[in-house]
Amino acid sequence: MTDRRRFLAGLGAACAGLALARPGLATDGGRLLTASDVHVKGYPTVAAVEWLGETLARETDGRVRLRQYHSGQLGRESEAIDMARFGAIDLTRVYTGGLNNPFPLTQALCLPYVFDSVAHLRRAIDGEVGAAVLAGFAQRDLVGLAVYDCGARCFYNTQRALDVPRDLHGLKLRVPPSDIFIRLLRDLGANPTPLAYGEVFSALETRLIDGAENNIRSFHSSRHFEAAGFWSQSEHSYAPDVLLMSRRSFESLRADDRERLLDAARRSVAVMRQAWDTSEQAARDAAQAHGVAFNTVDTAAFRAAAEPLLRDYLASPELASLHRRIRDLA
Repeated sequence: MTDRRRFLAGLGAACAGLALARPGLATDGGRLLTASDVHVKGYPTVAAVEWLGETLARETDGRVRLRQYHSGQLGRESEAIDMARFGAIDLTRVYTGGLNNPFPLTQALCLPYVFDSVAHLRRAIDGEVGAAVLAGFAQRDLVGLAVYDCGARCFYNTQRALDVPRDLHGLKLRVPPSDIFIRLLRDLGANPTPLAYGEVFSALETRLIDGAENNIRSFHSSRHFEAAGFWSQSEHSYAPDVLLMSRRSFESLRADDRERLLDAARRSVAVMRQAWDTSEQAARDAAQAHGVAFNTVDTAAFRAAAEPLLRDYLASPELASLHRRIRDLA
């Protein structure tokens, strides 16, 4: 908590003029980068950034190092984004759903039923689509380093199995702070409730909400399966995560170290995917062993209910162009 208060105080200073401050220095005069993640130690994105730090330290002979604060030690993702923008921290891993409003190109990755599978998603984010989204962060003082895919997002709740959209009617479900997800839940008949990721478990326990939507790995690592006994395999979104860096911090590095960082970040994607692919089934097995009931859904019915939302967003020429490129890779 002390670390969090100190860094949030740093954010206030950043907003007041952090651009005049110097980059973080290690005690030996090298560069110490700070990274944040709301996920727990061992989570695939946390492991990937840990590997990134080890790689940088090795390839720069210890001149550039990284200290990671996982498990939400430095606050919510929305706070981390602003801290990175203003240079109070150097790197942060965030979910694209929380970036939709300030960075419109991320909407193309979050729209419902845009991707058919994890393989389809990976083809898109490894190519021109991913490059375009990462480049879009430059408009607000961030550098997009990598896109980390994180499986299919599905619904889970405390009340009942969800087979068709009408089964969501009346349920109060947590969504990230994204207009897309809020609209989607409303179109499906649920009551969307924007909450920070770290507040979901207590909200489930106290019945403030009836459920949420996320990937199976997060469902397990956050221990939401202990409170929500129904998982419905809707696969309504494959919205990925991104690794971002403060532009100010990035530009303060030596030119050769910037290249090393970009290269290591790209390579960290494979590290993240290996950790993800080897742990996803284990997460599902653990939830099932705990007694969570899993069911498939009427995918055609869910797709039809989401179609008006998709049509409205694709009225944007930029999003329509990205969407076409994504679908061409299906």
